[in-house]
Amino acid sequence: MNEFFFSDMSVMLGRSMRHILRSMDTIITVCITPIAMMLLFVYVFGGAIQSGMDNYVNYLLPGILLIAIASGISYTAYRLFLDKQRGIIERFHSMPIARSSLLWGHVLTSVVSNLLSVIVIILAALIMGFRSSAGVLSWLAVAGILVLFTLALTWVAAIAGLSAKSVEGASAFSYPLIFLPFISSAFVPTETMPSVVRAFAENQPVTSIVETIRALLSSQPVGNDIWVALAWCLGISIVAYLFAVRAYQRKAA
Repeated sequence: MNEFFFSDMSVMLGRSMRHILRSMDTIITVCITPIAMMLLFVYVFGGAIQSGMDNYVNYLLPGILLIAIASGISYTAYRLFLDKQRGIIERFHSMPIARSSLLWGHVLTSVVSNLLSVIVIILAALIMGFRSSAGVLSWLAVAGILVLFTLALTWVAAIAGLSAKSVEGASAFSYPLIFLPFISSAFVPTETMPSVVRAFAENQPVTSIVETIRALLSSQPVGNDIWVALAWCLGISIVAYLFAVRAYQRKAA
């Protein structure tokens, strides 16, 4: 059973990835806005922001990566909605394949495509002066956290794609997620914020994830932030996964 599941899932992953590779503008579009924001904040606002780091792009990069991922997962919702609207889900379920393989194919495609976007943005940051003293293990830890964050948001996207009544509704859910890093420590230290805003910023998932990635890339102690970040990512993933599977089963019934 497991062997057939992984075989079917690889086929569905290949199907979704071919759609991405035939339309590379998806990845390019996801990269353009975060890179433009990075250019704006570093070269226009960076001189006026006291981040506590000599190089503002080093401070800014973790938050930009999360914005790119939050933007990229909207395409997962869009592609799932199209599969639902065109009857692809029902068509595949009439075939002798694992039912959940289609859903997992979309989810893994989201992880791969978002990692490609992250690599492009990091290359742009290097051109802008980003430098890291992190070792291989720290970079692997950063990659792991970004994958977990992508998975968490992708399962949320799956719920939207399977439940939406229109294309606009399928992708509109990502707007609040893109906005969330702005009310965190992604752009400025939370100490500079008013008390109410600061309380929210310090107790939402983006801040702990940003602080963990920033510490890993600068070879600083991560403290408790990494455990809070992991708890947020795993918690959101589990809850969103359960709701996404339920929505998927309703469409497949």
